[in-house]
Amino acid sequence: MTIYDHWLYRFLTGPLNNVAWLYILLPCVFAGGIYLTVGSGAVQFRRFGYAMKNTAGKLFQKQETAHGAITPLQAVTTALAATVGTGNIAGVTGAIILGGPGAVFWMWVSALFGMVTKFSEVTLAVKYRERNEKGDWCGGPMYYIKNGLGPKWKWLGGVFAVLGAIAAFGIGNIAQVHSIADSVKSVAVAFNENAASRETMICLITGICVAIFVALVLLGGVKRIGQVTEKLVPLMAVIYIVCALIVVFANVSAVPGVFASIFKGAFNPAAVTGGAAGMSIKLAMTKGVGRGVFSNEAGLGSAPIAHAATSERNPVKQGLYGIFEVFMDTIVICTLTALVVLCSGAAAGSYGNEDLAGVPTAVAGFATVFGDKAGSLILAVGLLLFATSTILGWALYGTRCAEFLFGSKIIRPYQIIFCLVVVAGAVADLKLVWDISDTLNGLMSIPNLIALLLLSPVVIKVTKEHFAGLRK
Repeated sequence: MTIYDHWLYRFLTGPLNNVAWLYILLPCVFAGGIYLTVGSGAVQFRRFGYAMKNTAGKLFQKQETAHGAITPLQAVTTALAATVGTGNIAGVTGAIILGGPGAVFWMWVSALFGMVTKFSEVTLAVKYRERNEKGDWCGGPMYYIKNGLGPKWKWLGGVFAVLGAIAAFGIGNIAQVHSIADSVKSVAVAFNENAASRETMICLITGICVAIFVALVLLGGVKRIGQVTEKLVPLMAVIYIVCALIVVFANVSAVPGVFASIFKGAFNPAAVTGGAAGMSIKLAMTKGVGRGVFSNEAGLGSAPIAHAATSERNPVKQGLYGIFEVFMDTIVICTLTALVVLCSGAAAGSYGNEDLAGVPTAVAGFATVFGDKAGSLILAVGLLLFATSTILGWALYGTRCAEFLFGSKIIRPYQIIFCLVVVAGAVADLKLVWDISDTLNGLMSIPNLIALLLLSPVVIKVTKEHFAGLRK
């Protein structure tokens, strides 16, 4: 009997996963998003221009920081580093292959409500953060649960911290480094067929190199993480966006038909997938919303941990970066991946095929313009930058969760173990990791969503006060 046949594995990836994602997270993203949208005065829509002016508009301005903090820009790039990962490439492609083009529509819907959800999370993280023993700002769901809801709720913050500390090893570590190793391996084979016989060695060397880089960054603490992501995230975004736009413009005549298939497929998937078996509105919705939330992490409670380290003292001003973050992650980068896959025709004939629900189809999309070797190289570079940045972001998340549970003494041991897992992750069973990590991420959201619901009056109050002050 393999581990996939074990009752515990089937329970974790079956009923428990469905409860966490299908019956709790996805409905709460919609219901909570609608409630927060109404309560905040539709801040993500009515104040979108203001949010972009005070986030994207300040990206190239010099920002000052203070002891124990990072700049607002470094906070958002650290959060983006963790959210912009393999989910933007493999996750989006998988949603399209398994849910049809209509999954992209539901991904957009999740992002529209995800903007206000993440705005609320970040606002609460800054409002209820605290200093640790080293003088660094610490925050996130565990802290706004403890400090916002009161000491009697600390156990709920502990539940989030336990799940977060464990999940960081999966989705934020093994899944990412394995994707890097796979992409490096693909490039090696594309340029030298003999490399196929040394795949394990290539993956292991890749894992060691990534682990060394991660260790060097972690040694510098949260400030060095912020300094690295501040440079890495804009670089990786520009490279990927430019390459994706080249593919889209090369197939510009297909764009109108692609958008038509996205909107039609959202409500009638079988009509645009050639009648692929199992295609339904429910599948398109769950794959689209699930991958959207998985990518931008709105509602999971992870990104607020990075934002809490900001030198910005106004919770609402930092909260605006949550809107910008979801916009960049899902509306821009995920949409470009979808357009590459759909406009190039790479997804045609692959719907419902799990073996093609990931990087291979994305590579095929880029290869239509750049060729097989260059297409593999572009994805390898993209995944290297995306996944490495994600590892750094989740290293911070896992460390802060462990610190909440055991104090600052756990920081270094946790980081050492985290780096060792990077090496092991390069040759791990990716399906097993993805399946279990998916469930853990869904479970993480439950304590966070409870806190968001109970503290939503605080978010609404400080938001209204902030914008009322602008009119005076």
